[in-house]
Amino acid sequence: MEISIKSLILFGAVVLTGLSAGLFYAWSVSVIPGTQRITATTYLETMQAINRAILNPAFFLIFFGSAVLLGLSCIGQFNTSRMAFWLLLLSSIFYLAGTVGVTGLGNVPLNNELDNLNLTELTSNKLEEFRQYYETNWNRLHLIRTVFAVMAFILTVIAAMTHLQNQF
Repeated sequence: MEISIKSLILFGAVVLTGLSAGLFYAWSVSVIPGTQRITATTYLETMQAINRAILNPAFFLIFFGSAVLLGLSCIGQFNTSRMAFWLLLLSSIFYLAGTVGVTGLGNVPLNNELDNLNLTELTSNKLEEFRQYYETNWNRLHLIRTVFAVMAFILTVIAAMTHLQNQF
């Protein structure tokens, strides 16, 4: 049995979308509960450090690679499997709007706002106030992008199963 380029791209979309959804889900069930237990200063310092550290090639590959491979998979399935095409189109829309869009328009501006703060210059009241503002908004946006990333992953897996079914 020969493996087609379409199948390889779809496999890559499944893997990268799964890694992206897994990253966001794992963050939701481990990092967020952990950071809720620390002081405002420690929380803000930690988030500054994490936001800087995550901007790396491995994260970019997973985050943007998912979008690229979902789009290519969608195009590849257009004349192959209508069901897989529609599932991948919906998955692509969910991922682009709900994950990439929410991150770019919501989480990133909050991260930039936090990064521009000199925490040593703020009073404890200002630190607590900013934490409330940042954490509440950031976590809400993170929940949205996590739900959309997981939905995109599930749809991509179903599309892959549909694609495989058409191969046999």
